[in-house]
Amino acid sequence: MCGRYTVSNPGEILPELLGGEESPAVAARYNVAPTQEAPVVVAGEDGSRRLVMMRWGLVPYWAEDPEIGHRMINARSETAAEKPAFRDSFERRRCVVAADGFYEWQKVPGGKQPYLMRLQGGAPFGFAGLWDRWHGPRGRVLETFTILTTTPNEIVAPIHDRMPVILGRRARAEWLRRDAAVQELAAVLAPYPAAKMESVAVSDYVSNPVHDSLKCLQPVLLPRQGSLF
Repeated sequence: MCGRYTVSNPGEILPELLGGEESPAVAARYNVAPTQEAPVVVAGEDGSRRLVMMRWGLVPYWAEDPEIGHRMINARSETAAEKPAFRDSFERRRCVVAADGFYEWQKVPGGKQPYLMRLQGGAPFGFAGLWDRWHGPRGRVLETFTILTTTPNEIVAPIHDRMPVILGRRARAEWLRRDAAVQELAAVLAPYPAAKMESVAVSDYVSNPVHDSLKCLQPVLLPRQGSLF
C-alpha cells in the first residue's frame, strides 16, 4: 500500500517527468494524503506530456457516488487490468504520479514507526498511476488518480507487504506510450531495485495528515534492539 508520499522538490521532479516540456510552478509537498490534489503527468495523442492537478483516490467514470474514491487510492498491479474499477483506465488512461519519496509504517511495541522510503540521494521519480474523469450533476467534473502497487523489495519488505510501482526514465516512457499493449506493461510493474533505495526513520509527526512541512522528512534515531537504555 501507499498511503502518503512526498513531492518535496517539484522544481527538480517535474522537469524530469515532463521530458523537456514546460514545467509549471507547483508548491512543495511533504505529506500528500488521500483526497488531496497532487501533480500527475499524462501523455497527449501526439506523445507530448503535460502536468495536471488531480485528486488522489480514483473515481471511475461510471460511479454513482464519488465517495468511492476514498477506497481507490491504490490498485494492485497484478489485477488492475482486469478489475472493473481500473481496467478501462489501465488500457487508456495511464499516468505518472510525481514523487520523490513515500512513507510506510512498521508495527513496533507501543505503536507504529514511520519510515520515509526514497531513491538514494533523494532523486526524483514517478509512480505508475491510473486516472479517470467523472462527470457529476450540475456540470461537476472530477479528475482523479490511483497509484499502482506491487510486491515489496528487500528495503520495503521488513516494513510492509506492498510497495508502490516506481518508474525509472525508460519505464515511464513505456508506461505513458498510448499504443502499449496491456501484455507489454507487465515488465514495467516490477518492484524497484532495493540497491537503489534507502529507508529513513522519521518522527510520528508525519502520521497526522494535517502536517505538511520539512519536519516530516527529518530523520530520527531509533533505540538499538536489545538495549537496556
